[in-house]
Amino acid sequence: MRMENGNMVGGAERAGMAREKRGGHCDLLGRRCYGRTLNDLHRVIADPGPLSWESGFSPRRDGIIGPSFLPLPCIFFFFFFLRQVSIAQAGVQWHDIVLLQPPPPGFKSFSCLSWDYRPKELAVRLGFEPCAEEQAFLSKRKQVVAAALKQALQLDEDLQEDEIPVVAVMATGGGIRAMTSLYGQLAALKELGLLDCVSYITGASGSTWALANLYEDPEWSQKDLVGPTELLKTQVTKSKLGVLAPSQLQRYRQELVERACLGYPSCFTNLWALINEALLHDEPHDHKLSDQREALSHGQNPLPIYCALNTKGQSLTTFEFGEWCEFTPYEVGLPKYGAFIPSELFGSEFFMGRLMKRLPESRICFLEGIWSNLYAANLQDSLYWASEPSQFWDRWARNQASLDKEQVPLLKVEEPPSTTSRIAEFFTDLLTRRPLAQATHNFLRGLCFHRDYFQHPHFSTWKATTLDGLPNQLTPAEPHLCLLDVGYLINTSCPPLLQPTRDVDLILSLDYNLHGAFQQLQLLDQFCQKQGIPFPPISPSPEEQLRPRECHAFSDPTNPRAPAVLHFPLVSDSFREYSAPGSTFSTGVRRTPEEAASGEVNLSSSDSPYHYTKVTYSQQDVDKLLRLTHYNVCNNQEQLLEALRQAVQRRQQRRPQ
Repeated sequence: MRMENGNMVGGAERAGMAREKRGGHCDLLGRRCYGRTLNDLHRVIADPGPLSWESGFSPRRDGIIGPSFLPLPCIFFFFFFLRQVSIAQAGVQWHDIVLLQPPPPGFKSFSCLSWDYRPKELAVRLGFEPCAEEQAFLSKRKQVVAAALKQALQLDEDLQEDEIPVVAVMATGGGIRAMTSLYGQLAALKELGLLDCVSYITGASGSTWALANLYEDPEWSQKDLVGPTELLKTQVTKSKLGVLAPSQLQRYRQELVERACLGYPSCFTNLWALINEALLHDEPHDHKLSDQREALSHGQNPLPIYCALNTKGQSLTTFEFGEWCEFTPYEVGLPKYGAFIPSELFGSEFFMGRLMKRLPESRICFLEGIWSNLYAANLQDSLYWASEPSQFWDRWARNQASLDKEQVPLLKVEEPPSTTSRIAEFFTDLLTRRPLAQATHNFLRGLCFHRDYFQHPHFSTWKATTLDGLPNQLTPAEPHLCLLDVGYLINTSCPPLLQPTRDVDLILSLDYNLHGAFQQLQLLDQFCQKQGIPFPPISPSPEEQLRPRECHAFSDPTNPRAPAVLHFPLVSDSFREYSAPGSTFSTGVRRTPEEAASGEVNLSSSDSPYHYTKVTYSQQDVDKLLRLTHYNVCNNQEQLLEALRQAVQRRQQRRPQ
């Protein structure tokens, strides 16, 4: 035994510290333990309640990445190489930072995470309520919504502030199909005078591309969408072969090298982001996520929320570890932990809630690459993507039932690995390793959990992973986030709208799935039921399953906290027979025999021209899809108006008497 830094340290501990300095870690009792003494571990075993941990930050990781060649496979076309540059990464002397402590007596915590209490130095906002900027936006947006509802519903009197419902548009993913369809549906809502009734628009995967395009114009929802739609047609129908021209490859390489020099981690997702930008635009766009604040400055547009999943780089599938991450022009955060940072700081380096190294804000194309990142999947995720999801979700439900969600599980001393367990571990690693894992500096790194984090109501709502009872294995222990497309869990962007602090009354569900009109919505319902999240039961009749209509309403009268859902699946129903929707007093315009072909839209999951792998549409196909999605919304004007009336009534019934 000898004294080090004021602590008595034995030989075994010095060996562990030496391994830590070499970039390794002590793997004791089956858990990664950074900077802990054996006495700490004994105390954890005796009393697992106040579990806390420190980050695995190696205190003196001042290395230099030498020149090397990293093969990056281009999934669409071929393999090529990008050279990394030599980068000197500035180190930080972490031993100068005091240990984490709980807040001082009398301080009320609003998050399940804790920090060394120096609020003026914190760059991470800890809390579950919307940020001050979002709340200020909603106050302005309410005035726009109130005026739009009064006109649409032909109300005699102005709505009071507490009578104005929160209406949201929820768009799923689906590549170019989702982007194109969302344009058609938003144009229809604009035509009906209902777009100004919406406070939020959420997107995932391909639908985020549409939102990113639209929000480059600060007044987009106050204008006719004919111009943006024509630009969309041009981009969707153009040849995409030029994205791999030698000059483009050189440009990609140059920008990736520049990002690496700035300090961004190198990963395949960055390359995909640049290729995707070339697919969608003729020239690089300098637009950034924080620039979209201008489009919200006086409540003139709905607030966009972009969704992704955070998972582990190896050892686990998204079903075993998947956490929702949301991006708005104001903030980026993981609602499960109640931790958010300003959007312009996403990608910068943080430790213990403090900004350690600020990096320039990325162009929005790199975020679009994250939101539509299909390439960070492992073999198990890919199997889920290509097969019937029900068997995976049944297994997930069984696993959730077996998890003890009431208390932190006790630490167990693991037996020495046997030959059989080593073989099983090898195949598990083969199935769950992500060779093209995305990497973003983790802004949660170094934060620790409060003693009773496991019982925190917000954390309890979203704890759905196998590691939630093991705080030193959750996201704040990781050096990087690993973000990917939400479709590897549920193809939806609804979770941000289910936060009780947003108090959404009506969700307009725009679903672009080709594998069933209700499949993803039912998976979301199953998830919400298991997690205790208020959501209406999604129970279509067998007839509706067989032949879904253009619009379906779902609600739960027994649960006033559950939002109503008006679901618009991607189907071709009356569009086959009518070229224009009808109204209350007239039927639609029936197609002539010569126009019959224009009403036939191939939405088959096997041979549709709108399959997510298709990056170029014919002019005829894009026109059909735009007309179909526009028609389906306009043809259900009465259902939309009735849903809005009920949302207003719901708010009025909740007013204090």
